[in-house]
Amino acid sequence: MTTDATSATDATPADGPEILRYAAFATDPAGGNPAGVVLDASGLSADRMLAIAAEVGYSETAFLVPGPGAGEYGVRYFSPLTEVPFCGHATVASAVALAERVGTGRYLYRTAAGEVPVEVAEDADGGLRATLTSVEPRVEEADAADVDEALALLGWAAGDLDPALPPRYAYAGARHLVLAAGTRDRLARLDYDFDGLAAFMTARDLVTVQLVWRAAPDVFHVRNPFPVGGVVEDPATGAAAAAFGAYLRDLDPAAAPAALTLHQGEDLGRPGTLHVDLGSEAPRVRVSGAAVAIGQEDSAS
Repeated sequence: MTTDATSATDATPADGPEILRYAAFATDPAGGNPAGVVLDASGLSADRMLAIAAEVGYSETAFLVPGPGAGEYGVRYFSPLTEVPFCGHATVASAVALAERVGTGRYLYRTAAGEVPVEVAEDADGGLRATLTSVEPRVEEADAADVDEALALLGWAAGDLDPALPPRYAYAGARHLVLAAGTRDRLARLDYDFDGLAAFMTARDLVTVQLVWRAAPDVFHVRNPFPVGGVVEDPATGAAAAAFGAYLRDLDPAAAPAALTLHQGEDLGRPGTLHVDLGSEAPRVRVSGAAVAIGQEDSAS
C-alpha cells in the first residue's frame, strides 16, 4: 500500500472505538501532519490497531491505554503498514487531544522505545502546545556504502550533500538516516525509488530518512520519506526532529544551537513548524508544537 499522507480519507470503522483526527505541528487543520488518535484502546489487539491505522490512512495513528497512575498511558503507534516504536507527531496530537478533554499539565507515555514525558500548556494565542521529552538519543557513523546506496535510491549525487553536515544514523525513539542537502532546490526535488528505499530502510531498522537543508545556524527545512510505513512522505516528523537535534549536538556540542526551528511540509502544501530544545533535558531532546482537530470537511478535502 502506498499512501500520500496529504490525501488520506476520513475512514472510521463502524464498530470500533472513537477515532479522533488531529494535525500536529500546525494551528491550521490543512497544515502539519495528520494523526489518528484513539484515546482508549483497551482491549484492542495489535491486528485490530493495524487495521484501524490502515483505514484511517494517515502516516501514524496513536493508541492509548490508560495506566495505573494519573496521567499515565501505554501508547502504541501504527502506520498503515506496520507498528513503529515511537512517533512524535502522533504524541503531540494525542497529548493535545487529551488536554482538551482532561486538562493541561504533564502526562507520561510508556512507549515501546521507553518512557516519554509530555507537557501540554496554553500558548500566548490561547491554543494548546505539547512538548515531548525524548528517550536518551544516540548517534552513529553511517557506513560509506550505506550512504552511496541511499543516495542512488533517492536519485541524489554525492555532490548534492552539504559537507559541513555529514551523514549519520540518529536515534531518539526511532532510527533515522540523516542526509543534508547543499541547496534548498535539491531538497525540493524529491522523487525516489519507493520499493528500493523501503527495502534499504527495513534492512537497517530505519523509520524515515531525514533530509535537511540548513537555512541558518538554528533554522532548517526538512523532509522525511517514509516508505516503510506505506507513506511517500511524512509531512512533519517529531521523532526525526528529536533525532536530528541529537545529531547536531553530537557533531559539535560547543557549537550546537540551544534551540532549533524546523520547517517541514512546505513542499507538500502542508506547512508545519517543529521546535527543538537541546539544552534543558540533556542528553534528552525536547520537541514541541501545536496541534488542532481536523473536522470531517478538512479530512475529506
